[in-house]
Amino acid sequence: MLIKQITQIQAWGLRHAVMWPDKPYDYIKLQGDDTALHYGLFHEDELKSVISLFIEDSECQFRKFATLEGEQGKGYGSRLLEHVLKELKTRGIRRIWCNARTEKAGYYTRFGLRETDRRFTKGGKSYVIMEMVHGDGSRSSLT
Repeated sequence: MLIKQITQIQAWGLRHAVMWPDKPYDYIKLQGDDTALHYGLFHEDELKSVISLFIEDSECQFRKFATLEGEQGKGYGSRLLEHVLKELKTRGIRRIWCNARTEKAGYYTRFGLRETDRRFTKGGKSYVIMEMVHGDGSRSSLT
């Protein structure tokens, strides 16, 4: 198993296949993809899972975390998320956050992220903003 930085094009391919295969390819592209850091987990030379990191100052939002459908439940996504969380901490990132689907919030708490009181609905799905704050241990107010 190998985790490494990948190109946005590699991330787009897996994003499209997993998240929105029924949408046009350009639908999966995000503003800021060209400056984001994209990581992938490879097993037997095949890309299995991707995550994109959008860093601004001492904060990072991770987005478009996806694992190939037939490969889910094998721990690939968990290993990838553990890797990038450690990487972000070593880079001095103070706050790491994501928009988590409400039904997946329990998954993210296993990695130290906590639910905030910020919730929203988009595309018929419910989300909660989850975060991890390093440093003084206090929680961000999300203002």
